[in-house]
Amino acid sequence: MKMKAVVMTGPNRPWEVQEIPVPKAEPGHVLVKVRASGMCYTDVWATQGYGGDIYPQTPGHEVVGEIVEVGSGVHTRKVGDRVGTTWVQSACGRCPYCRQNRPLTGQTAMNCGSPRTTGFAAQGGHAEYIAIAAEGTVLLPDGLAYIDAAPMMCAGYTTWSGLRDAAPQPREKIAVVGIGGLGHVALQLSRACGFETIALTHSPDKRELATRLGADHVVADGKELRDIGGADILLVTTNDFNSAEEAITGLRVDGRIVLCGLDFNRPFSISSEGVPFHMMRQRVIGSTHGGQHYLSEVLDLAAQGKVKPIVETFSLDQATEAYDRLSSGKMRFRGVFTP
Repeated sequence: MKMKAVVMTGPNRPWEVQEIPVPKAEPGHVLVKVRASGMCYTDVWATQGYGGDIYPQTPGHEVVGEIVEVGSGVHTRKVGDRVGTTWVQSACGRCPYCRQNRPLTGQTAMNCGSPRTTGFAAQGGHAEYIAIAAEGTVLLPDGLAYIDAAPMMCAGYTTWSGLRDAAPQPREKIAVVGIGGLGHVALQLSRACGFETIALTHSPDKRELATRLGADHVVADGKELRDIGGADILLVTTNDFNSAEEAITGLRVDGRIVLCGLDFNRPFSISSEGVPFHMMRQRVIGSTHGGQHYLSEVLDLAAQGKVKPIVETFSLDQATEAYDRLSSGKMRFRGVFTP
């Protein structure tokens, strides 16, 4: 039996739509009919070669759908379950990192010797079906539409984990740097928690939108942030580290910089100008998927209508167009394939 899937055939080569075999539900796995698969800029990094020599491979790690087959040994899932999976499905369980018995998080992929990663070590979700390790799935809340659930599997998971890792306290202010695929979700999450929320964006056409999404203030840079009193947390949701580094001028004493964005081309750095960083008692926190309990929390917020992603939808046959929009930055928020 064959299915339609998006395939990366080599570094910096265009995505192709191919007919490939439907995967099997091996022991410990489930076969899922994909209802929605969100696009992440990580898909571009993988296509450009930053994910290693993984070709040919189907990308996509914001995957939701319906279980149609259950492999042997699976007792926690059943046919008909609405589920989602994320970047890291499972770890090897035997390497030095895994022997510390840490929770399965996005961080595991960087430290485990042989993780099963969606769209990298294992087939991704930009296809009609996907086989997933059962332990790497979460049940979707009733009433949450697939198209809204898919971006929560990474964009929502990432920003919520960053917010939780920053541990904001009552009366603290949160500034979201970059109002794009992650940032537009982060604004809604901060607002849903009742924090005074500030949007930092250089795009004039996003100012009104940022206000509608929950921003109490919208500023262009760190100086303007400082002029309105500053922020206690900078939630960096962009891969434009120049903007993020400049925004530090608006960070208060004891402030936290949370890096949710990713840039393989240059490191994040702290300027030595002004008051020394350590004298401000500020901290930089690297944040990624923080555990499935965080994922469940953000899915529940989405089901309650507290956060709703702004999406563009594509069929699998529109893969070339979708990749062009994603890689060029023309996809301003989140793209979702709907097989």
